Amino acid sequence: MAWIHILIAGLLETTWAVTLKWSNGFTNFLPTAATTVVTILSFYFLSQALKTLPVGTTYAVLAGIGAIGTVIADIVFFGESYGLLRSFCVGLIVLGVIGLRIL
Repeated sequence: MAWIHILIAGLLETTWAVTLKWSNGFTNFLPTAATTVVTILSFYFLSQALKTLPVGTTYAVLAGIGAIGTVIADIVFFGESYGLLRSFCVGLIVLGVIGLRIL
């Protein structure tokens, strides 16, 4: 169950990064409120995973999921380009997350 908690926390991390961008420096109320809520939820799920998993592995996997999700969200919502080098770098993050999961 802890790995599912990390996955949820990582997806919520991606969500708060996007809503933080939409908040425009905390000047738009709804995105600011959404950022606050999903950040708290992300920390909650992270805390649940930390009950049974080592902090280093947990945080590294969380950061990897958040980074990958945020890159994808940046492409989908903000029109960021996606080239071969970027694909390679995201692939390295994926490999790192998989490696930490199986070790």
